[in-house]
Amino acid sequence: MLNIKMICTVLFFVMLQTVTAQRTTFNKYGLRVIDNIILYKNDVRINKAMKMMRLKKRIPKLLLKLHYASNDNFLHQQLYTTLADAYLRLPAAAALEGVQKELNGKGLVLKIFDAYRPYGITEKIWEAVKDERFAANPATGSGHNRGIAVDLTIIVLKTGKALNMGTGFDNFTDSAHHNFMHFPKEILDNRILLKSTMEKYGFISFDTEWWHYSLPDPKKYALLNLDFSDFDK
Repeated sequence: MLNIKMICTVLFFVMLQTVTAQRTTFNKYGLRVIDNIILYKNDVRINKAMKMMRLKKRIPKLLLKLHYASNDNFLHQQLYTTLADAYLRLPAAAALEGVQKELNGKGLVLKIFDAYRPYGITEKIWEAVKDERFAANPATGSGHNRGIAVDLTIIVLKTGKALNMGTGFDNFTDSAHHNFMHFPKEILDNRILLKSTMEKYGFISFDTEWWHYSLPDPKKYALLNLDFSDFDK
């Protein structure tokens, strides 16, 4: 006679197979996007590196200014619900923790502008912009949707002021590019500090945005369209 534990296990795998069968279809771009918490949890069960981590919980001194959780962004509209934290996959969160520890030793701290972004938000931004210079194309998805990309800057702990990077976040001019050299040495040195430290811990830069970094090999990580609250369940 089956005991309760065995019955629950059987029911779980039946449910998992049912959900998987329902979600093996691809979206209009031919992409598989995980939008079911059961599938996400199954990925994590198979590979712990797929787990989404709360950044402030893992890196308590981290600062947040999540622009898409307010109307303080280039679209002037709130795209996320109000958030108390940001999220990244385990390897990205661990690498960011290394960056933070090194900068702390210099009296500096990271401030996060954006991290994980649900795929549906990328679609919404694309509908408003439709320009790959300024927004991720949902036909490919972004590192943000995969939980491996982060937008950030550096803050001086003693003063609470950001290092001067020459432009603000989501500046869509040539002056935001890494190869833009028409700035005073102080600004160029600040950008080099951020870039060199991020790269030291495994991140790669994005040529046209000094604030954007991601892990390599993005296809190792599935596109996600889950609400932030799902990761705490």
